Amino acid sequence: TGLGASNGILFKNASALEDATKLNVIVFDKTGTLTMGQPKVVEVVPAPGASPFEVLQIAAAVDQGSDHPLAVAIVERARDLELPKVSGFLNIEGKGASAAIGGDKVFLGNRRLMDEQKIDLLALGEKAEALKGEGRTVIHVARSGKLLGLIAIADAPRPTAIATIKKLHEQGVRVAMLTGDNAGTAKRIAGILGIDIVLADVLPGQKAEKIKELQGQGLKVGMVGDGVNDAPALTQADVGFAIGAGTDVAIESADIVLMKSDPYDVVGAMTLSRATLRKMHQNLWWAVGYNVIAFPLAAGVFYPFLLSPEIAALAMSGSSALVAVNALLLKRTRLEGIRPAASTAASAAHEQPTGAPA
Repeated sequence: TGLGASNGILFKNASALEDATKLNVIVFDKTGTLTMGQPKVVEVVPAPGASPFEVLQIAAAVDQGSDHPLAVAIVERARDLELPKVSGFLNIEGKGASAAIGGDKVFLGNRRLMDEQKIDLLALGEKAEALKGEGRTVIHVARSGKLLGLIAIADAPRPTAIATIKKLHEQGVRVAMLTGDNAGTAKRIAGILGIDIVLADVLPGQKAEKIKELQGQGLKVGMVGDGVNDAPALTQADVGFAIGAGTDVAIESADIVLMKSDPYDVVGAMTLSRATLRKMHQNLWWAVGYNVIAFPLAAGVFYPFLLSPEIAALAMSGSSALVAVNALLLKRTRLEGIRPAASTAASAAHEQPTGAPA
């Protein structure tokens, strides 16, 4: 635990240290763990008769009271625009939001929300699918029952995401991605990163259920998340990993906290867990082997070969010392990919999310 803490990996209980060695599936929540969690608006597509400014203005007006990463991205893009007043804001879980502007009902969200409200996508339906195929998250903006336009948002993968997944595969661990994105967008991102299992169109309240389904298949599941909505899934998983930059609720619910917010630290945590369990087995077998030989000798089973009290005392002390020294050798364990916290902070300051220009 000391070696882990010095490398930014906090084990909150001893059982997590052991259970991490048994995991055969790691589930990553997409936003904030596999991605930077800093989505940006990359394209605004107006419907016929509307303008990009109108689409962005209406969307930002509805989203200005929300702290969702996608809403923050839209509001940030519209920071220079004058926003109309809204009333009756309603968050629609896993689908989007609604509000009233000047007496008109506005809906903002995914394709599922548009279908529920019977809003015709007209010619923008094909454009929306094309944007999804490029790995974009598409926000539909509708007013008074008519589609105003689309807003495409992209979130850059974390620099170490691909290396993390590759290393987990080398260790025989499968990787799953949990996201509220549509299947097309999710599969596109999964293809880039090398994800094995894609869990798409998942509502926030369904995350724990998805973990339970994997466990029902006889799998030992680890969950990596950072948000309030991830807390039930982190608790349900056999081992929960929380990103250090995440919410307090997620950190409290997890068994292991990755203080540097680097997904590669999952690999380091599992490496340290396996090294620790290996030392436990070595010391256990040494203690058992020593006593299997020493006790019969001391009892005279192999007379005339006897173990004198002096030799027995030295052997007992030597055994304890050997076990302690072997345990201390854990401090020499090399956690591949783990960087000192100071250098990580310095490099993170220079990392900028990539994405297509607007």
